[in-house]
Amino acid sequence: MIPAIGIPQPEHHDEFSYLLAADTFFHGRLANPTHPMWIHFETFHVIQQPTYSSIYPPVQGLVLAVGEFLGHPWIGELLVTGLMCSAICWMLQGWLPPTWALYGATLAVLRLGVLRYWMNGYWSSSVVAFGGALMLGALPRIKKNQKVSDAILLGLGAAILANSRPFEGFVLAVTVAAALLVWMVGSRHPVFKVMATRVVAPLAIVLTAGTVATGYYYYRVTGNPVRMTYQIDSLAYNPVPYFLWQTPRPEPVYNHAIMRAFYEQDLAQFFKHRTPSGFFHYLASRVADYWRFYLGALLTIPLIMLPWTIRDHRMRYPLMTCGIVLLALISESWGMPHYAAPITSLLFLIVTQCTRHLALWTWKGFQLGRYLTQAIPLLLFGTLILRVGTAMMHPDVQRNWPRGNLQRAAILNHLENTPGKHLIVVDYGPRHDPKLEWIYNAADIDSSPVIWARDMGDHDNQELLQYFSNRKVWRLQADETPPRLSPYLPNPTR
Repeated sequence: MIPAIGIPQPEHHDEFSYLLAADTFFHGRLANPTHPMWIHFETFHVIQQPTYSSIYPPVQGLVLAVGEFLGHPWIGELLVTGLMCSAICWMLQGWLPPTWALYGATLAVLRLGVLRYWMNGYWSSSVVAFGGALMLGALPRIKKNQKVSDAILLGLGAAILANSRPFEGFVLAVTVAAALLVWMVGSRHPVFKVMATRVVAPLAIVLTAGTVATGYYYYRVTGNPVRMTYQIDSLAYNPVPYFLWQTPRPEPVYNHAIMRAFYEQDLAQFFKHRTPSGFFHYLASRVADYWRFYLGALLTIPLIMLPWTIRDHRMRYPLMTCGIVLLALISESWGMPHYAAPITSLLFLIVTQCTRHLALWTWKGFQLGRYLTQAIPLLLFGTLILRVGTAMMHPDVQRNWPRGNLQRAAILNHLENTPGKHLIVVDYGPRHDPKLEWIYNAADIDSSPVIWARDMGDHDNQELLQYFSNRKVWRLQADETPPRLSPYLPNPTR
């Protein structure tokens, strides 16, 4: 589809932040020095002090850095999504017969592999699901075979989750640790020497190495090995706490009104969610988002067999773990479908097991369940072909695919192919939506062919113009339709 609709473009704050991390790693650095003109480049989900860095853990940025090394950051997203689908198949093989594992992985490919924003964006959430699949696939194998390689994969999955979605990954890791502990003290555990040498020791080595690497990363970025970049950002900009039961922090001092407006919206939404009616509305919207993303109508059909699946002894852990993680998600102040990415493979395990029961369903001697089981992946494939065909023949119809800020991408591409270096001073209108941000820059700002800066008024802009006196300066009125780019001229009314 790329020749017809192009590679997706970034749009949301998170995506640009992940891309900053990728560019930082690509240039061989863990963090960037604070820029002398940093106040003009302040933006969302990026810290400017003590270093200029993404606020997010490093794994997603590493995935996109691999893509940047191969020619484009999106290549990393493409590769890791394929890796995720393969890991889900491997995980399911640890819980189900091989044929059914392939069936469940096929559902994951058709549901998540092409149509979702994990593939068509720069969130790199597929790597989170990959880490969860490694942990959950290693668990039954360790109980069965006690291989060193499975313990290493379990530790690797835990390290990936700790450096991609720490809270949700921690909750999942606690359930896995509890399951292993129950097995170790149960009647079917192996001898102590086998557990110590084949499970505990390799797992401890991997986790220790991961902890040291994580601590060193944050030491370079924040100056403290136990202080995350996210914490620095919260203290500098965001008064909203991480969980609904916490108390908001004092409002920081903002340098830009648009940033204050953004976080004030978040704070108002936080207080609304803490009311009884607001919380139930928040809960309903979260559940609906998860359902639309992971299941949809077709994958909901097998869940009619959930009462029979609950009786399966081997399904107790998957069902309990999904419930625990989903309860933990509800306590968070924000929420998007990728927050549940660590348990992606568990969700497809439950759907596949329900499908196994559905396949045995007969109605008046007619094998209705068998035909429904065969129809589900065929219908998913038909939906995929329909969406792909529509996008290729009528790209304008698919407004969200390719997604992204195509106007910003077009301006950036135009100036990158214009001789010289450029500075864009972005001017927002009085009714600007803070969620539509244009000011994001590469890791090495001074060497970038195009730099994006906030319009702070003609007086305060002077220091920026003097610093970049060798650049062509433009004013971008981003809220006009279409956005208007023109040579920078002082505006006496500002």
